[in-house]
Amino acid sequence: MRHHCIFVFSALTTGLLGGLAKPLSPPWDDMHIKHSWNAVPRNWESVGHPPSGTTIDLHISLKPQRENALVDALYEVSEPGHPRYGAYLSKEQVADLVAPRPETFELVNSWLGHHGISSSSDSMTHGGNTLMLKGVSVAQANTLLGASYQLYRHVKSNETIIRTVGYALPASLHWHVLTVVPTTSFVYPRTQWQTPRNLSGGAAAWLGKLASGEPETMLSSRMGVKYVTPSFLRSLYDTVTYVPGATDRNVLGVVGLLDDYPNPTDLAAFMQKYRSDADDATYTVVRVNGGGYDPTHPHVEANVCIQYAEAMAYPTPHIFYSTGRGPSGTDDYFVYFLEYILDQENIPQTISMSYHRLEENFLSHEYIVQVCDLFSRLGVRGVSVILSSGNEGVGKDCVMEDGSIRFMPNFPPTCPYVTVVGGTTGYEPEVAAGFSGGGFSDYFERPPYQEEAVSTFLQSLGNQHQGLYNPTGRGIPDIAAQASGFKLFSNGRERVESGTSAAAPVVAGVISLLNDWLILRGQPPLGFLNPWLYGGGFAALNDITEGSNSGCGMDGFTAVDGWDPVTGLGTPNFGKMVEILMLERIIAPPDGVDRRSVRDRG
Repeated sequence: MRHHCIFVFSALTTGLLGGLAKPLSPPWDDMHIKHSWNAVPRNWESVGHPPSGTTIDLHISLKPQRENALVDALYEVSEPGHPRYGAYLSKEQVADLVAPRPETFELVNSWLGHHGISSSSDSMTHGGNTLMLKGVSVAQANTLLGASYQLYRHVKSNETIIRTVGYALPASLHWHVLTVVPTTSFVYPRTQWQTPRNLSGGAAAWLGKLASGEPETMLSSRMGVKYVTPSFLRSLYDTVTYVPGATDRNVLGVVGLLDDYPNPTDLAAFMQKYRSDADDATYTVVRVNGGGYDPTHPHVEANVCIQYAEAMAYPTPHIFYSTGRGPSGTDDYFVYFLEYILDQENIPQTISMSYHRLEENFLSHEYIVQVCDLFSRLGVRGVSVILSSGNEGVGKDCVMEDGSIRFMPNFPPTCPYVTVVGGTTGYEPEVAAGFSGGGFSDYFERPPYQEEAVSTFLQSLGNQHQGLYNPTGRGIPDIAAQASGFKLFSNGRERVESGTSAAAPVVAGVISLLNDWLILRGQPPLGFLNPWLYGGGFAALNDITEGSNSGCGMDGFTAVDGWDPVTGLGTPNFGKMVEILMLERIIAPPDGVDRRSVRDRG
C-alpha cells in the first residue's frame, strides 16, 4: 500500500529499560508541552496507576502537507452549483489529500526509532495522516511523551480510563504532530436520554412532566395522537407514500457506543405493532475495536435508534456499529470508529450518531480539531452524518474552571462538518422542546454556509445573554425533529422515552430516503448536508417559531422565524425536499408534481 497510509507499529520493549537509564540525545531531549490541564478535569478523579504490563494504542495525527485542501474539497463537493458538486472522493483520494510531508514521516520515524519503536511496511492499514502504535506499554508511553498516565474514574458513571493531565513532544516535532490520542482528552460519551434529576431548570421540569404523564407535555390529541409512533412521524414528515428502491446501493448506519446493543426481537415486536408492513426488518452488526454484541442485554438508546431508523427508511439496509474501547478499555470511541469507517471502501450514505454530551470547554483544542477533521473526511466521501444536539438546552453545569458561568454546547455537534438535530414536540403547531440542545461553539468559528442565517438571528437577539456565548461561533442545531414521547420496545417491554437521541435517527431516515430517491435517478447522494440546507434546502423545511430551551439554571434561546439555536432551520418535509432537489438537479418530476410550487414559495 501507499506510504502515506496510516501505519500500525508494534512497540518493541527491547532496549527500552536501557534507554530509560540514559539521557536522551538531541534533538529528542528538548521536550516542550503539547497540551496540559492545570488540574484533573471536572467529574474525574485519579485512582492510581495502571497495573504493571498495561498497554495502550497511541494514535499520532500528523500535519497534512496541504493544510486547507481537505476543507476546500469538502465545500466543493457539497455546495450546489459548484462544478464539482457531488463528485465525492474515494478512500485513496482522501489519503492523498491529507498526506503529510515526507520529512514529517522521516522525523517522526527517527523519534520513534530512538525510543525502540520500529515500523514495518507490512503493517500499513488504511489511508490518512495517522500513525497507530499498537500495544505500547504505559511506561513506554510515559517516556515517549513526557507524560504520567494514570487511572481516572468518572465520579458519576464509575467509568475508568487511562489518561494523563499533560504530555510533551520534542520541539522539533511540534509543527509536524497535530495531536496524540489518548492523552489529555477525558472523553466519556453519554447517551441523549435524560432523567429529570440529571437536568436543570426548565429542561428538568419539561421532562419531569413528561415522565409523570401530564397532558400538556404530550402531543396534541387531535387525530388521537398522544405519543410518537412511526405512523405519526411518517405522516408529519411526508414519507408515507415513498417506497425505497435502491436497496442494493443505499445503506443507513447507526453508531453504538458504551456497549449498548439493540435487540432483534424488540425490533420485530415494535415493527409488528407500529409498522406491520415492515415486520421483517433486520440489521447487520459490525463490531469495531472489540465492540460486543449481546442482544439479551439490550439498551434503550440502541433500541430506539435502530427501531426508528428502520421504521423511517425500511426496507433500506441498516448496519449497527458496536464500537468498543479495546482490550484495556482506554481507547477513544470517536477516533477509533471514525478511523475504522474511513478505512472502508464502501461507507453507508447516511450515518446516525446519538452518543456524545462532551462539554466542549473541557476538551483539548487539538483533540477537537482532530475528531472534526475525521468527520469532514466522511463528508468529502459523500456521507451525511447526523448527530443529536443533546438534552440539556444551553448547558448543564455551565461553570468554567475559573468559576464563571457560560453556556456549554456539546461536542462533536459543534463540529461544522456534521448535521445536528434538535428537538421538537407537539402537533399543529410543532414547537421547540424545552430540553433541545443548542448554542454556539467556543472553538469553531461560524462556517460560511451559516453566515446569513445566524447573523439574522443574532440581530434579533440583541444583548440578551451577552457574555454567556460566543456570537462568532458555529451555531447548533441545524435541523430538528420530534423528541418527546417515543413509543418503543426494549427488553421485551413497551415503554415511552424522550430525547434528541430519537430525533437523530428520524432525520437520518428521511435523509436516507432522499439519497435513495437520488440514487434511483443516477444522481450522487446528498453527502454533507449543511451547504445545501442553508443554501436553499431550508425552503422545504417546516420552520418552528414557538417554544424555547433552557439550561444553566436560566432561560435559554427562543425559536423564531428562520434559524435559531433551538430548532435550527426547522423540521423535514420529504415531499418538499424532493421538489427542491428536482429543481436543483433538473430531474423530471413524477406525475402530479408542479415544479412551480417550490419556486413560488421563494
